[in-house]
Amino acid sequence: MGHADFVHLRLHSAYSLSEGAIRSKDLAAKAATFGMPAVAVTDTNNLFGAMEYGPALAEAGVQPIIGCQLAVAFGMEQRQGSALPRPRLGSVVLLVQDAVGYRNLMKLVSSAFLETDPGLDTHLADGKFDGLTDGLILLTGGASGPLGRLLADGDEAAARTWLRRMADLFPGRAYVELQRHGLAAEDQVEQVMIDMALAEDVPLVATNDCFFLERSMYDAHDALICVAEGAYVSQTERRRLTPEHRFKSADEMKALFADVPEAISNTLVIARRCGFMAPRRDPILPRFPTTAGRSEADELRAMANAGLDARLATMAEKGIEVDEKVYRERLDLELGIIIDMDFPGYFLIVADFIQWTKGQGIPVGPGRGSGAGSLVAYVLTITDLDPLRYGLLFERFLNPERVSMPDFDIDFCQDRRDEVIRYVQDKYGHDQVAQIITFGKLQARAVLRDVGRVLQMPYGQVDRISKMVPNNPANPVTLKEALEQEPALKAEYRDDDAVRHLIDQALQLEGLYRHASTHAAGVVIGDRRLDELVPLYRDPKSDMPVTQFSMKYVESAGLVKFDFLGLKTLTVLDRAIGHVRDGGLDMTVADIPEGDEATFAMLGRGETVGVFQLESSGMRDVLRQMKPDKFEDIIAIVALYRPGPMDNIPKYIATKHGREAPDYPHPMLEAILAETYGIPVYQEQVMQIAQVMSGYSLGEADLLRRAMGKKIKSEMDQQRARFAEGAQRNNVTDRIANHVFELIEKFAGYGFNKSHAAAYALVAWQTAWLKANHPAAFMAASMTLDMGNTDKLDVFRQELKRLKIPMLAPDVNASGVVFGVERDADGQELGIRYALAAIKNVGRDAMAAIVRARNEGGPFRDLFDFITRVETSALNKRQLENLARAGAFDSLNANRRQVIKSLDVLLGYASRQAADRASGQMGLFGGGSDAGSDAGSGGDRPPLPDSPQFDDLERLAEERGAIGFYLSGHPLDDYQQRLRQKGVWALDRLPDAFADGMTSLMLAGSISALQVRRSAKGRAFAFIGLSDPSGECEILCFGDVLNEYREKLQVGWNGVFRVEIRRDREEPTLTLLGAEDIDAFVADAAAGARITLARPDALPTIRSILQRAKGGRGLVQLTLRDTRAMNEVAMELPAAFRIDRSVRQSLKSIGGVIDVAEI
Repeated sequence: MGHADFVHLRLHSAYSLSEGAIRSKDLAAKAATFGMPAVAVTDTNNLFGAMEYGPALAEAGVQPIIGCQLAVAFGMEQRQGSALPRPRLGSVVLLVQDAVGYRNLMKLVSSAFLETDPGLDTHLADGKFDGLTDGLILLTGGASGPLGRLLADGDEAAARTWLRRMADLFPGRAYVELQRHGLAAEDQVEQVMIDMALAEDVPLVATNDCFFLERSMYDAHDALICVAEGAYVSQTERRRLTPEHRFKSADEMKALFADVPEAISNTLVIARRCGFMAPRRDPILPRFPTTAGRSEADELRAMANAGLDARLATMAEKGIEVDEKVYRERLDLELGIIIDMDFPGYFLIVADFIQWTKGQGIPVGPGRGSGAGSLVAYVLTITDLDPLRYGLLFERFLNPERVSMPDFDIDFCQDRRDEVIRYVQDKYGHDQVAQIITFGKLQARAVLRDVGRVLQMPYGQVDRISKMVPNNPANPVTLKEALEQEPALKAEYRDDDAVRHLIDQALQLEGLYRHASTHAAGVVIGDRRLDELVPLYRDPKSDMPVTQFSMKYVESAGLVKFDFLGLKTLTVLDRAIGHVRDGGLDMTVADIPEGDEATFAMLGRGETVGVFQLESSGMRDVLRQMKPDKFEDIIAIVALYRPGPMDNIPKYIATKHGREAPDYPHPMLEAILAETYGIPVYQEQVMQIAQVMSGYSLGEADLLRRAMGKKIKSEMDQQRARFAEGAQRNNVTDRIANHVFELIEKFAGYGFNKSHAAAYALVAWQTAWLKANHPAAFMAASMTLDMGNTDKLDVFRQELKRLKIPMLAPDVNASGVVFGVERDADGQELGIRYALAAIKNVGRDAMAAIVRARNEGGPFRDLFDFITRVETSALNKRQLENLARAGAFDSLNANRRQVIKSLDVLLGYASRQAADRASGQMGLFGGGSDAGSDAGSGGDRPPLPDSPQFDDLERLAEERGAIGFYLSGHPLDDYQQRLRQKGVWALDRLPDAFADGMTSLMLAGSISALQVRRSAKGRAFAFIGLSDPSGECEILCFGDVLNEYREKLQVGWNGVFRVEIRRDREEPTLTLLGAEDIDAFVADAAAGARITLARPDALPTIRSILQRAKGGRGLVQLTLRDTRAMNEVAMELPAAFRIDRSVRQSLKSIGGVIDVAEI
């Protein structure tokens, strides 16, 4: 059977982001079904799919043609609403004939992205074709190309000039492109195009601009266009395609262009002229500049041996005794493998930028992944973990029996990671270094929301439908799977026509690419300009070039990936050590000791909030049971605490503490398994068991480990036979050999990489040591790195309370931009001062302006001094309001309500002062105030409006709104005595209730969060966040209980909650049984007050208030404090009173009253 006599030369794949809807496998199958000998993929302005679509088509027997629809400038135009003229753009199609054309197209496409000014649409500037057209065929772009647009304007002379220029640039390789989608714009210019093509001797070619494969896809694709443009399907004035923009058969195209048959036959002519696929290359690395002309191999040997000398000297200084011969032999072994595999350059490049990084004081992780198993990496300071000391295997990283590129993943301080990348750019050339592109997909929930929006369905309905799709980021559920698995979603689809229409369209669009962004870590370095190897893209959010091929395909194109990861914990360590240094102790992370009793004791208590890898509640429980007392325990827990291996934790703990004996499958394996008490924990142990019992080389053993992970039966049968044969040579019976093989086969599926576990255990130890020995410094650093996460900050606040470290309120005269450790004049720690930038909606730059003004001119004396010294351009009223609500102005004016009401006055005053300064004049008294003067009391200062103080609950509510949680107190502070009287449990005592086996209890608190959701069956349930002065918890609320108390259950409501303790999950959960207003609940409790006075003249007012409160059961104590004589006089009133919140608040507002405490 012959092939079809038409080839599609213009097609938009899924890589025409939010525009094309054709997937590679679907395209290959469709083209093969139609018998088409070739297909061109011409995505809009990019070559994103060149490496993916080529092989997919070739495997189906279809010749791939690499191409691109590229916007090109052809003059300037004045757009409506734009002050300056902009390039006028039209699209052409470029098709690759050969390697020269591919290289030129990569340069052209890269130029379009990298050289287009921000704010302009991506395009190739006029003149950029020069010298870059060889090996390329040009199609003029139809009605939307420069030729068609000029003809539509009636400018035939300019159109002819442009066509002649293209014919000169692409001699014998330019074609006038005709399209017939039924659009008026095409009909308007077609005949003139044909006439001009004949007159200029430029051949014709017919294309169909394909965006989807089937006519049935049109509606869904139309929705996709609306999603991309933020439009609605119902809008009339928007971009529209037609059902004709599909992948038509050759017969359809021949019928469509029956009057111009040469336009059809020329598609085959062009296809025959194009015979090139994007090449796959072996890894390419730049040559590393060596010393005195040495080879890279000699350079690596010299650096590695010098590095080992330095490491051994450091060990000797620390009193660590090692066998130098063992280290020398291991180093020679590794160097031989690295050099034989031709990877010295890779190690030299990584070592160079890590050594530079450390020289700049930028924190670098001790290692990550299997690279920590390399002694060469350790002596070059790529890693900081001695692989021999911890039994880490080089072959797990670089296997001489399985040639593949080494891959160091490196963690850097996230704040300074970009400095390292800039160093690499400067060293190897900015045109030879780039980051790697990634593509965001339309996933199930997102596509439902997007399609629902463009269809203008009610938000609530779309939200409800989308939430019926299970949310599992680790293993996303597809919409098709959700429709099969979720009865409620299936019912909605069956019973509601609108929902069915929504889901049908979403199913067609799910999985398509929506946008491009930059990979978080990947960087490639080339040995030449990168645009000679891959096309380049520019992420609008970055000034660094980005490869147009994603991670998978950029490596196939020959580029070597280096992972520059940003690890927040390294920044925490760096900041914490900075706080320690500020306190007078000079130290670095290298000074953290390898063993410390205080740190192990803290770990054994499970007090690991904020500690890297060890802070989850489950992990803390394991630590309390394990009570680690050596670093190897931390390595083990990092490896074990994950699904699968977690089942071995109880046995590990039991054998560690002698409650069970270790179980070794064979005596020869005891040395391998002793450190983990007979339990296989690490992949390296699998390799060592194969080596010791069956004579595998470590390279072979790594292949065995990989085979076990893949579970390919034929390969496993071969390995089993090889294992048994080797074991027999060591006098191990077949029964024991098979038992051991089955043991490690089961384990290999979930065993963990010890090199990675050890490296991350070291970071965990470093953070734990800082917390145990310098808790304020560690917590301040941790809070700074989570400033934008108020939930995490609240967890840290509670941890500070447990540690008895004061959390000092935000203060414009004391706080920094970030959290800091505050000390007195003698260097003693006073607590952690709350960060100004952690207050909501104030902005880091504005807070930096406040700190800068304070540092330059000293503490602010009052509000007027503050408002005139801080750049008012940096602050707005909303920012000032939140600072006041948070209490940051309390040191200048403690009346927060007055400060908020005075902001317009203050900002007006600052504006007038600035205007006076600008005009060279000042107010009558110079616009300033003497130190210690009251705000508004001098010169031209306006008075501040009178305003009563917030009462306690108002103050706390305002504070919570500005900070995210209660800082200076809690709404339930005044209820604690009465709640205890009535048997209510404090939240920090919940662990005791769980341990005591209680089934129900009463809690009191303020609702801090409320999330109402629906189950798969559509039933409402809620997560209620509850806080009291001692801590926080979460309560689940279901069905009838939720309906009964729905009106009361609002954020900010203070209540008493009857809860059931359920133990049907991994950890106990609380379920709501009932709720009651807290004031009604404590009404019959005897509440009293202790009133502390500074002076006796407050007594008449106190008497008046108490007269109105007679008749209760509360006692009142009066304490008169004489600050001059440093003594107190106390008395108890004989009567009893009804002391509620309003009475306490009235007493607190009396002048001369210091405090009113509940008794």
